[in-house]
Amino acid sequence: MNYYDLIKRPLNTEKTTIQKEIYNQVTLEVDDVANRVDIKKAVESIFKVKVAGVRTMRVNGKIKRRGRTIGKRRNWKKAIITLMPGERIDFFDGV
Repeated sequence: MNYYDLIKRPLNTEKTTIQKEIYNQVTLEVDDVANRVDIKKAVESIFKVKVAGVRTMRVNGKIKRRGRTIGKRRNWKKAIITLMPGERIDFFDGV
């Protein structure tokens, strides 16, 4: 699989901003079939940084209801990447 297919998008929330500033961690949405080794290789090759560790988790989609119709959001996978000291990935700087 192509490295660019494994990483879908960065997650930008208040919690991920705090993690980036304090713990030097970046949170990404990744493909469901990606494992930790593949994610580490993809981040190191795409962003040219050194990765200290990768943690992954599956996020279940919420059940939503609108009137009588019940639907469900999709399930997805999240990866929290810890970067080595001195390394940095800037997604939205200069915007």
